[in-house]
Amino acid sequence: MAGDTPEGSGTPKDGTTADFDDPLYVHPSDYAVASIITIKLTGNENYRLWRSAMSRGLKARNKLGFVDGTLTLEKTDASKSSKWERVNAIVCNWILGSISESIYASHVYSDKAKDIWDELFETYNKADGSVVFNIHQQINTLKQNGSSLSDYYNKLAWYELKHYYH
Repeated sequence: MAGDTPEGSGTPKDGTTADFDDPLYVHPSDYAVASIITIKLTGNENYRLWRSAMSRGLKARNKLGFVDGTLTLEKTDASKSSKWERVNAIVCNWILGSISESIYASHVYSDKAKDIWDELFETYNKADGSVVFNIHQQINTLKQNGSSLSDYYNKLAWYELKHYYH
């Protein structure tokens, strides 16, 4: 295709200079179907870790705008719409390639990377209420020398104050 960069070259086939800062620029390695991160999204328990890693990977490739809303098809020059569509498809593949099979089926039919990104946020950026409750319960039942933590530290503070002033 005209404007694509030959493998291992910094110069597109049409002889123009490649603009590596252009989010629509596609490096030959970007066409790989593999994900850009090694972690797979499995659910609520690792969503924030996954999102952080994916955001960093997209930012490193100058493609974060496809998911954060700063680079939309509507904001792209009409003459570059096919390039936007191609890069959007690549970003979709990166996202879909980094989610578990059980999640994949729910998002495979979305056409825009931003839609997948937003759907994943809406679904998985939640703390499971029962998990939070259980953590609070565990904290409240912790013991130190047979006393609750708050009692233990209150006694310790009183003991230290008593010895400080004597």
